[in-house]
Amino acid sequence: MTAKISAEEKAIIDYVESDLSSSVDNVESEKKRYAKIALTQMNKKKAVSIRLLESDIERIKAKSVNQGMPYQTLITSLIHQYATGKIKLDT
Repeated sequence: MTAKISAEEKAIIDYVESDLSSSVDNVESEKKRYAKIALTQMNKKKAVSIRLLESDIERIKAKSVNQGMPYQTLITSLIHQYATGKIKLDT
């Protein structure tokens, strides 16, 4: 069975097979450096401002107390879970 590859994967294969690529000295340190860069980018946070109903904020605050976390952390967690597909909206 042949696995399907994406256009991006094909481009990587073509690049490696074209002899344009070259080895890097200190591969392990380079892996660590790029892992650190990726982690920094993944954990980057940006402040946003949104308008919410006061009643919704009060409900979220009450729920956050039950969860034992600050309400802003709860809101962040909910947004993250939705963005990563862990929770879905009823439509």
